[in-house]
Amino acid sequence: MLVNILMLIVGLAVLVWSADRFVYGAAAFARNLGLPPMLIGLTIVAMGSSAPEMFVAATASMDGMRDTAIGNVLGSNIANITLILGLTALLGAISVGSRTLKREIPIMLAATIFAGYTLHDNVLTQAEGIMLIVILLLLMGYFIWQATHDKTPDSLDTELESEIPKDVPTFHAIIWLVIGIILLPLSASWMVDGAVGIAKFYGLSDLVIGLTIIAVGTSLPELAACIAGVLKKEHDLVIGNIVGSNLFNILAVLALPGLISPGEIDASASGRDFYMVLGTSAALAILVLSSGAKQQLTRWHGALLLITFIAYQIVVFQSH
Repeated sequence: MLVNILMLIVGLAVLVWSADRFVYGAAAFARNLGLPPMLIGLTIVAMGSSAPEMFVAATASMDGMRDTAIGNVLGSNIANITLILGLTALLGAISVGSRTLKREIPIMLAATIFAGYTLHDNVLTQAEGIMLIVILLLLMGYFIWQATHDKTPDSLDTELESEIPKDVPTFHAIIWLVIGIILLPLSASWMVDGAVGIAKFYGLSDLVIGLTIIAVGTSLPELAACIAGVLKKEHDLVIGNIVGSNLFNILAVLALPGLISPGEIDASASGRDFYMVLGTSAALAILVLSSGAKQQLTRWHGALLLITFIAYQIVVFQSH
């Protein structure tokens, strides 16, 4: 048991660090290529923030644990909104002014609804995994077109400009990219092996371990980024981190178990857990897109989100 806990902790620590280095190298390399900050933020940084979930989902799927992979996707999206945004909003109210985000949030909600369609029959097929990837590629094309053609100033663009690494030699950026690519799958494997050992010891199902320990662990990079963002008053970047991560989770990461290990899934994933993802995503959309209030996410909202997270965790553990 001690070995499993150690593997989980070490795997998680290396996973979070290597994901950060991977994003750093990729963003710096993209800036050196002359790509605009908005494009880097909407594609490379957003996808990089989902790197822990991607490698954990791929590892779990190759081990035949598709429920763990699916639980990681759903649990991470729930944790991003309820735990991460909840904690962040407690530090200070969050307002959103970016037009880009107000376009991206409905897209995230629509992608979530489509993901529900792929899960509703309690089976995730390779064809559905391919459809998720095709939708992701179409959205990436749209984001690239939008970032290169829309010259109107956007508050998110200003915040991204200050966050994307500057003056990093291309050789150094490539080294960090390679280090990230090597350590991400290794650390994901350690984390999954440790989590499986703990799950078996306590009699937890594959789905529950993905929804809880692994989901919260892989969401830690978003927590660090969001707390840093709210302390710097970069409110659009805070919401952008969550929306971008959730969008890539629901399209890129959910596709992996379908592509690698298609088959039947736990009925709770397509019922209780999906509706929790849909409900929290819809709540975020309503709070951020509603007009009138200057501060869309207040400390009271943060407290309510945290309470929701705790209540959900209790329900999940009691159900196993």
